[in-house]
Amino acid sequence: MNLFLEWKKIKRTGFVPAFWGGGILAAAVPLLNMAFRSELYLMREEPPLQTLLEANWQMMAMLNVLLVVVGACLLYHTEYADNAMQKMCSLPIREDSIFFGKTILTFFMSVLVLSMEAGAIAFCSCHWFKIGIDFYWGLCKNFGYMLLLMLPCILLSLLISEACQNMWISLGIGVLCIFTATLLPTDSFFLSLFPFAAPFQTLTGTDTAAATHFLCAMVIELGILILTQLLFTKRRRAFA
Repeated sequence: MNLFLEWKKIKRTGFVPAFWGGGILAAAVPLLNMAFRSELYLMREEPPLQTLLEANWQMMAMLNVLLVVVGACLLYHTEYADNAMQKMCSLPIREDSIFFGKTILTFFMSVLVLSMEAGAIAFCSCHWFKIGIDFYWGLCKNFGYMLLLMLPCILLSLLISEACQNMWISLGIGVLCIFTATLLPTDSFFLSLFPFAAPFQTLTGTDTAAATHFLCAMVIELGILILTQLLFTKRRRAFA
């Protein structure tokens, strides 16, 4: 029921159009790159999937993270407008259920965006490269891995937006976190665990042990963020 209510609330925002537009923009990155600079990649010896991800994923991942930040700001802006959150607190509705409802919506919209990007990568591979029978299985594994790495970013973005009543403050913090993530060295495992930096990782070119360590670290981060959200909600209710 809460998920249905959350879906009804976002109809009054630009949440869905923002993800649709951002997904189209991110999916256009490999298409435009191959259309105008295909000669730079056709002579490479790496598999098509690795070539395309290495050439385009950094820009695509940055757009994905920015979409998550903007989406989180839009979701909570409607809650704080006209003291709507205070009115919701007077109803028999748990605040954490509101948070997790927004998390599920953002997760499904991220799945939509990643599906559009996977389709663009598949089209580029079929149009400009020769692909093997295991290409699509590798494509699904890579984008499933990327989706899992986005989960802490989704939770942290929503937690920041929940804590800041002013949308511009939460947006500024999110943009600052994205800028910081782009400056972190990608070869450092611990720095790559920063929730806004993890989505820049790919499964292609990463050995199995490192990928397993990343996934285990993401599970720990998810647990910490969920616990933080529950404690924050409890503390805010105590002082409301």
